[in-house]
Amino acid sequence: MTSLHADEAFLDHYQFTHDPFASRVPGFKFFPAQRKPVLGQLHHLARYSQLLLVVSGPEGSGKTLLRQALVASANKQTVQSVVVSAKGASDPASILRQVAQGIQVQRPELSAILAQVGQLALTGQEVYVLVDDAEELSDAALSTLLSLAAGSAEGRPHVFLFAETQLLSRLEPLAEGEECFHVIELQPYSEDETREYLAQRLEGAAQGIEVLSDDQVAEIYAQSEGWPGLINQVARESLVEAMLAQRSAASRGGFSFSLPRKHLLALCVVAIGVLAAWFMQGRVDKDVAAPTIAQLPLGEAAPPAVVAPAATDAVAPAIQFEGASQPLPLPLVGEAQPVIREPLAQAAGLSGAEEAEGVSDTASIAMEPAPVEVASVAVAPVVAEVAKAAPPVAPPAAPAIIKPVAAGGWYATQAGSRFTLQILGARSESAAQAFVKANGADYHYFKKQHQGKPLYVVTYGSFSSRDAAQAALRALPAKVQAGKPWPRNFAGIQQEIAQAR
Repeated sequence: MTSLHADEAFLDHYQFTHDPFASRVPGFKFFPAQRKPVLGQLHHLARYSQLLLVVSGPEGSGKTLLRQALVASANKQTVQSVVVSAKGASDPASILRQVAQGIQVQRPELSAILAQVGQLALTGQEVYVLVDDAEELSDAALSTLLSLAAGSAEGRPHVFLFAETQLLSRLEPLAEGEECFHVIELQPYSEDETREYLAQRLEGAAQGIEVLSDDQVAEIYAQSEGWPGLINQVARESLVEAMLAQRSAASRGGFSFSLPRKHLLALCVVAIGVLAAWFMQGRVDKDVAAPTIAQLPLGEAAPPAVVAPAATDAVAPAIQFEGASQPLPLPLVGEAQPVIREPLAQAAGLSGAEEAEGVSDTASIAMEPAPVEVASVAVAPVVAEVAKAAPPVAPPAAPAIIKPVAAGGWYATQAGSRFTLQILGARSESAAQAFVKANGADYHYFKKQHQGKPLYVVTYGSFSSRDAAQAALRALPAKVQAGKPWPRNFAGIQQEIAQAR
């Protein structure tokens, strides 16, 4: 079971437009009330304190979000912010080089940087140097930043370090007993803030807090202790466990329920056809006393049900959407939260053979015309028996002709066996239009029904196979990849378009 199939099972089960618990989703901003005083304190200390400022907390405590809020809330007319990453650049020379580039200094030296800071101060501008992942810094780099924060007669920048708690034990000996830094320790969310955080995450993926029970929310809070990164991890695990439990219970209730939904739909088509023929047989039995009985010649059977082609002219064509405005936030830039692959793989409902074939198009029973032929063949012998007993004046009714899904517009022109990449879903049509317009002609969108409301789903491209779509995914822009796009075949999309009418 590949991770792609596991992710598809998770998203499909809960009808998420993207993974709601990815570590960073573009546009996602949750800032609880308790963090606002911290932000105000940072601005106050930057103005009146001469100390280096340290914001500390465990991994996943929201340090980066606070750093973003500090930059966004600073007055752009009077503050020049320089954001430095300590990952892969933890030595003094690398840190000074990044700061020098940020304030446009040719020589990445401490004296040159302080001189430029002084010149900016004369024009009414202050300099904020904000270092992310500061726990990665070497001791030499920390000493350089302490010197930078202390400044000189020419100028002094305001230096902020955002780091995990273990940095504090390294800073103290470097300070040599002097008071040269101030620490602000972040606090975890309360249970109410945890619920609000979960609700906002789920709403961004087109669901709501009702996906989780009150007991699940309480357990998530207890296990995560209110830290955002752990909330994401525990919430995903809780939803995966609930999904597996539901599928396991359905499997014990009957073999058919352990099958993928598309296979179940095909079986339902067959069952309805057989049931219709059985009722027809019962009606003919009541007329057995009729004087004349029509029989088919020996060796002949009733012709199988005809599968009608998609009637494009008879069905209102689906609209190819264009337009402008902003989509719902794409899920976020950065590393995705690790997925629990094994239980998700079990939940996907595929055998090893299906996995090896990459879930081939011929297995898409509910989506392609082929399943209709299966239903026709299964019903044909019963219809033939009924025909033998039917009077000539009242020939048996032919089985209902089942038409494959028909959809207009661009999606209708695509073969059902081809694949596209689902990018995002938006409740606003103008949002989907804006995303398509901004990103080019290879993007399209369609309308479906989700929880009784319209959802506008943006897709990218048309590919001959799932592997080709997956290869194209890796070439998409980082901000689009961050939403975890996934391949879908056009047969499923055409069905959703038809159901939305």
